[in-house]
Amino acid sequence: MLKFYVKLALCWAMLLSGMSAAQAQTALQTPEQFLGYRLGDQFTYHGRLVDYVRYLASQNPTKMQVQTYGQTYEKRPLLLATISSPANMQRLEEIRTNNLKSTGLMSGQPTGGKQPAIVWLSYNIHGNESVSSEAVLQVLYDLLDPKNAQTQKWLENTVVMIDPCVNPDGRERYTQWYNRARNQNPNASPWAWEHNEPWPGGRPNHYYFDLNRDWAWQTQTESKQRAVVYNQWMPQLHADFHEQGVDNPYYFAPSAKPYHDAITPWQREFQGIIGDYNRKYFDKNNWLYFTRENFDLFYPSYGDTWPTYQGAIAMTYEQGGSGRAGVVIQKSDGDSLTLSQRIAHHHAASLATVEAISDKSDQVIKEFKRFYSDALDKPYGQYRSYVFKVKGEEGRIKDLTEYLDRQQIRYGYAKSGGSSKGFNYGTGKTESVKYEGGDLVISAYQPKSTLLNVLFEPTARLEDSVTYDITAWSLPYAYGLKGAAFTGRISMNEAKPAAAAITNTTVPAAYAYIARWNGVQDLKFLASLLKSKVRVRYSEVPFEQNKETYAPGTLIITRTGNEGLGAKFDQIVTRAADSLGVKLASTTSGFVSSGSDFGSRNIRYVKAPRVALMTGEGVSAYGFGEIWHYFEQQIGYPVTVLGADYFASVPLHEFDVLILPTGSYGRILDERNLTKVKDWVRAGGKLIAMESAVTFLADKPDFAVKKKAADTTNAKKGATEEDLKKYANRERESISEEVQGSVFRVNLDNTHPLAFGYGTTYPALIRTNTLPQFMKDAWNVGVVKKEAPATGFVGSKASSNLQNGLVLGVQDLGRGSVVYLVDNPLFRAFWQGGKLLFGNAVFLVGQ
Repeated sequence: MLKFYVKLALCWAMLLSGMSAAQAQTALQTPEQFLGYRLGDQFTYHGRLVDYVRYLASQNPTKMQVQTYGQTYEKRPLLLATISSPANMQRLEEIRTNNLKSTGLMSGQPTGGKQPAIVWLSYNIHGNESVSSEAVLQVLYDLLDPKNAQTQKWLENTVVMIDPCVNPDGRERYTQWYNRARNQNPNASPWAWEHNEPWPGGRPNHYYFDLNRDWAWQTQTESKQRAVVYNQWMPQLHADFHEQGVDNPYYFAPSAKPYHDAITPWQREFQGIIGDYNRKYFDKNNWLYFTRENFDLFYPSYGDTWPTYQGAIAMTYEQGGSGRAGVVIQKSDGDSLTLSQRIAHHHAASLATVEAISDKSDQVIKEFKRFYSDALDKPYGQYRSYVFKVKGEEGRIKDLTEYLDRQQIRYGYAKSGGSSKGFNYGTGKTESVKYEGGDLVISAYQPKSTLLNVLFEPTARLEDSVTYDITAWSLPYAYGLKGAAFTGRISMNEAKPAAAAITNTTVPAAYAYIARWNGVQDLKFLASLLKSKVRVRYSEVPFEQNKETYAPGTLIITRTGNEGLGAKFDQIVTRAADSLGVKLASTTSGFVSSGSDFGSRNIRYVKAPRVALMTGEGVSAYGFGEIWHYFEQQIGYPVTVLGADYFASVPLHEFDVLILPTGSYGRILDERNLTKVKDWVRAGGKLIAMESAVTFLADKPDFAVKKKAADTTNAKKGATEEDLKKYANRERESISEEVQGSVFRVNLDNTHPLAFGYGTTYPALIRTNTLPQFMKDAWNVGVVKKEAPATGFVGSKASSNLQNGLVLGVQDLGRGSVVYLVDNPLFRAFWQGGKLLFGNAVFLVGQ
């Protein structure tokens, strides 16, 4: 009898325990209950968003995990939530590794039971497209709600990974401003203060980079840290949530053309399937939407394309609104758009995406495996091997291999020298190309071969010229590499040839240390020495010493002039070189066998420049951010940021260099301020003007740069039949005058300090539809003559405007100089080959 009561008591305890657990789950707080306001009433600060995500994880440990995968430049946490059924969560690590094993990215064979599909949803990559991080709060709740039988069923077939805010710094910039600027009762007038976000806006991250253009390049800390986790999972589907103009309805897949050739038939088909699932939700609610327009799948560094080139099905979702919409705004048709409506649309699209992948999980996984099986045996693309010169290019190769490692792209080194027919990146021709033993070899027969071929192919075929972004990005051009693409295999060793780490020996008897000037690592070395108060010189002419030849730009660090550092001199120089992988030579004499001795006037002293950088209203936030990031994060050299609003009162004599990023300078440099700048240059200052800043200076008194005269040779008195145009073709007609990010081989005068460290050509990413004319009485250092682009789209009417034009120039003005950079060598921080050139402008020109 006692045993009976014991058993009964245990049963009651279990029942009560179960009831308690169920009640606890039922008590899960909704976003409104947790935040204290309804979603859509106001924007949620990032800290509160983080609190709710962590709260949900604490309340649902069997169905949700949350990890902090990194932090932003402003030290805000980057979170990733993983949600699935309790059964899947118990074997989560097995699911992850099984997925990698099935792709060949991890050795071994998959184990265990049925494999669920992995879904990754990214929200709020553009900070002021802030509705998505409001919607994600409801999405998280619905996926965890035990009363929602539909979502619980989906989780049996899926592992859902959610990044609730990809760009916390940008989001917080926007929400802080909006919550301060809004009326107590939101004002729907589009002219209200709360609908006119001030410069620079919340869209970019801390350094004003567009993170949705950085998925492949991974120049920003958010992108780098996110990619590490992404590569640990390799999801089958990725969805990226955005906003667009206020008057636009919702956009979802299928994507617009052009589709890159690398996108498989299955990936194209699933674009339509995703559209079908979204239409079900939107049609039921009578919501307006559009598909197959504007947002294409071509440029590889978007949140839809980078995952696509790695086998995933990926798409962009776009809700009308963005930073202008606030809580409510009146549209041009007189209707109002509310934050609540925007949340509802993103919420529906999120659920439709999870439902689609759940319903089709078996086929999605099957096609994902096929994508990687094909990559190993019959890779996409024309080329099967990419080979690049290593000797003399060690710095560039190091930068490239570090990038390949982040992308999980495998590489090796040529077993022996030889030659084969291939596409020569240097000449742009298919010809016999020699390579040497030890050269870098990247084979297309590997898991990430599709991504490899997209990033390295000399020319990406553009099926439709109406595209959303740049049309050229080939990394051999971006890194300034010497090499070729071959259609056959090149025999290689997968292990890198053994090479000792560079350790430079201090030579107390050295007259000078010598460092070559080839790449970014050399620029970092110079910056490090200048910050340590080391006096540095460089040679303007080639020279030979101790049977070694050195090119112009070579750094010469003499003991003379550095006596004040005492015994620390040798250690400062060698330690800086060791830390950056710079190989030093030393000499006991200032005499050279050819060239100029170290006391010659051709050996120039590098004065540590005091650099100022313009920012503020009128300056491009992106252009400014690229330069700001360059100094602070890439070369580690101090820069003083000057606000445009107080520039008139800045004592320019306290600076040696003033940089004008691309922007509109009509108000900033009015007649008084422009005169001030010219007087400062004449007194010895150096002005660096970039892109549209060059256009602003063109044709103004005292500046050598001039716009091209309009071509009037074929001027007509009236319209003819040739002028008749179809309204439906207006977008296509307009791009005939455009250049959509095309690579040109710019002819260089590499005897000028601006081009030191380069050969006779430089691959520049041109994004303007016209170039200035050649300058008189100034240095035309980099020009385009009559070359066609190496790769990328150029409109038929723009082509002639790019011929015989200036890309890089220097003007002597009084005791100072003006540097004109019509091309931006720092574009999105991924154009690696331009970074030394910009360093030349800052540190060498005019010394």
